[in-house]
Amino acid sequence: MGCKKKSDPVAPELAASPAEVHFAAEGGTAEVTVTGNVQWAISNPASTWLQVSQPSGSAGSVPVKVTASANETGASRSAVLQVNASGEQRRNITVSQESTIYPTYNGSPQAPDSTGMGTAVQVASKFRLGWNIGNTLEATGGETSWGNPNITEAYVKAVKQLGFTAIRLPCAWDMHVDNKTTAHIDPNWLNRVKEVVGYCVSNDMYVLLNIHWDGGWLENNISKVKQDSVRAKQKAFWEQIATAMRDIDEHLLFASANEPAADNAEEMAVLTSYHQAFVQAVRSTGGRNSHRVLVLQGPSTSATLTTDLMNTLPKDQVSGRLMVEVHNYTPSQFCFLNEDVSWGRMVYYWGQGHHSTIEPDRNPTYGEEDAHIADFNKIKVKFVDKGIPVIMGEYGAYRRDGSSHIPKELDLHHASVDYWITFVTKEALARGIKPFWWDTGGALDRRNNIVKDQRTIDALLAGAQ
Repeated sequence: MGCKKKSDPVAPELAASPAEVHFAAEGGTAEVTVTGNVQWAISNPASTWLQVSQPSGSAGSVPVKVTASANETGASRSAVLQVNASGEQRRNITVSQESTIYPTYNGSPQAPDSTGMGTAVQVASKFRLGWNIGNTLEATGGETSWGNPNITEAYVKAVKQLGFTAIRLPCAWDMHVDNKTTAHIDPNWLNRVKEVVGYCVSNDMYVLLNIHWDGGWLENNISKVKQDSVRAKQKAFWEQIATAMRDIDEHLLFASANEPAADNAEEMAVLTSYHQAFVQAVRSTGGRNSHRVLVLQGPSTSATLTTDLMNTLPKDQVSGRLMVEVHNYTPSQFCFLNEDVSWGRMVYYWGQGHHSTIEPDRNPTYGEEDAHIADFNKIKVKFVDKGIPVIMGEYGAYRRDGSSHIPKELDLHHASVDYWITFVTKEALARGIKPFWWDTGGALDRRNNIVKDQRTIDALLAGAQ
């Protein structure tokens, strides 16, 4: 009789998927799948806050529920679950969790509602020229503390009558909390901001509401050291803001920040996490916020840094609802510098055909037409052409005819300012970038709604034609 040949031994197999699991601060349950043909067991070093439904198993595909308790430690935490099997096989599952620093303000989430809510591309197509109500709702001492009167509906109507179709509302929130420990926003302030938003929406104006400088709690803390506390405040504030504004249609857009001071790849990663907290907080409240267009600020809102560093946008549960924001005061010595400083002298003249022969030292050495076009082209290719609209949330160049620094060729200076405004507005719009002029009361008088600087208004409208 022939000898029966023994079958070859079966090679051991082991897999665990997904390899990474992330929990919100409130905790919850996620499912991982362990697949193999051998006995296995899970080593859990974080059993005080992390539980697994099935610590061991055998051949086949086995679903394992991983449950995290609420994290109230004040710091994010993580652990590695190790799946061990014979043959020295090991597979790791990395589990991470955010921290609860403030209570949740998402107490009444609603089912998603897309009624009256367009995509980012659709919404961007409905406005062209924007206007900032600057130095008002973001004033750290209250709405009138920086010299401007309270915003009225008559003022909003005046802006619209001039030809603007959108308004950006810079807004402070940290200055208006009534409990620092819980980051609770004074409901009177929330109601006032909502009232101003209503002025815009009821007059068919698109309105962009942000968290502005606000004392710098976010803008000046783009670092891993501050990451947990800033993300927690971002979440707490936006849950409250989004819940209060949830019923407003697509005319209202939310913006995560203002000019976040990020200048390299590491800081960009931290900034992205702040934007992610913003997106998640708004979406979690449901209703129309589930489909609202959200605006994300590039690093330092610099066109150059944004195109170089902003390579990944936050994850969003709906597609096509994100925009990007940059600002433009190039060159700053011409646009707003009002005295000579160590790093540069004031520039009075700008652009082709507008240089001075009498004051050549007041001509620009950078930041003229070719620089703007190069930046706009990069933004168009990186974002606009890919269906991600871009807002130039602030821009401006201002006259020096009422200060102690009066240009010797005053007419040429005024012509330079007019030319900058028209050129930048026109070239931005030509590439799908929506401009919002920064005004603090210099072009349109806030008290009587009368134009103070007709040349600026004319230059803006000429650029928007």
